[in-house]
Amino acid sequence: MLSNIGVVYDGLGDHRRALEFYEQALSIARDVGARATEATTLHNIGSAHDGLWERHQALEYYEQALPICRGVGDRAREATVLHDIGFAYDGLGDLSRALEFYEQALPIRQDIGDRAGEAVTLNNIGQVYDGLGDRGLALDFFEQALFIWRDVGDRADEATALHNIGGVHDGLGDRGQALEFYEQALSIARDTGDRSGEAGTLNNIGGVYVRLGDRVRALEFYEQALPIVRDVGDRASEAKMLNNIGRVYDGLGDPERAWEFFEQALPICRDVGDRAGEAFALNGIGGVYNIMGAHRRALGFFEQALPILRDVGDRAGEAVTCYNIAMIHRVQGDLGRAITELEYVVDLDRQVDHPDLESDTDMLESLRRERTRAQEPWVIRIARLSLELMRKFLTRRGRDAKG
Repeated sequence: MLSNIGVVYDGLGDHRRALEFYEQALSIARDVGARATEATTLHNIGSAHDGLWERHQALEYYEQALPICRGVGDRAREATVLHDIGFAYDGLGDLSRALEFYEQALPIRQDIGDRAGEAVTLNNIGQVYDGLGDRGLALDFFEQALFIWRDVGDRADEATALHNIGGVHDGLGDRGQALEFYEQALSIARDTGDRSGEAGTLNNIGGVYVRLGDRVRALEFYEQALPIVRDVGDRASEAKMLNNIGRVYDGLGDPERAWEFFEQALPICRDVGDRAGEAFALNGIGGVYNIMGAHRRALGFFEQALPILRDVGDRAGEAVTCYNIAMIHRVQGDLGRAITELEYVVDLDRQVDHPDLESDTDMLESLRRERTRAQEPWVIRIARLSLELMRKFLTRRGRDAKG
């Protein structure tokens, strides 16, 4: 009974309250020696912690549940626990460990005929391979999941697979195919009333249009998604939408509107713990101030973004932010600091194979030449200027004579 009450609170999203009941149920299960119930309750406690984004605590309980499941011969629960351990590692960014546990869960689910569970694990393995950059394998697993979900008539998860396949095609640069799959997913999400899925797909369609260079179309889709995530109370997605809309307005040359959306996104990112989104909003606000000529204010925002980008391991974002900081130092006349920042930028560009490596290297060399000229004694500078003026004068005289 206590465990069932916990399940109800879990389903309502009140994971803290659910934990209170699960922990009481666990104590009783241990007192009476009910090992199967103990395993189930440990798993439920782990799931509640996972719902609270407390991945390490979730793993502690899953790892206690797993040997008990094996000891009592509960293969279905064993597979679920293995899958959920994989999911926790996935959430922690440890994709190799996630894959290890998903691959243990998959054959058990196949052996016991759990087709719905099999499809979920196939889908998650696809997501891991996508995260690892192996889009060919990701596509293979997503297509296997799609086949099963269609076979069992699970339309909501069919939309999930279609959405993921669209993401792979987008990552491969095939925007047309991406849009085709996203639009199928969107239609199903609307048919089934999956508002969160609808918003996520609208957001991704907007992203495709950004990459196609059609920012106006992108804005249409982002602006459809934003009220939906607000209605369903998904603050993390709301922050992402606000950042995306800010980025589009920035690209459309409307810094005031961009600033408005970045400013809305920033406190939400902080509230939900989205550090990457926080850095994006800080950079966006800094960029707007930079365009407006408020370089000191811009620098303050870039310098707030920088340690966050380092913490989350976004080296490409770090390179862009350091470049912006370098350009502000240049405008302020501090060529030494500008060059130091750009040297670091070029090093980062090489490490991440950044597409701006060549242009950033050119800028670094340009600043070095600028500093060399600035450090020349005034007599040499006057002589150089006189020589340049003489050359122009002689060139002009030559042209006049030919006329």
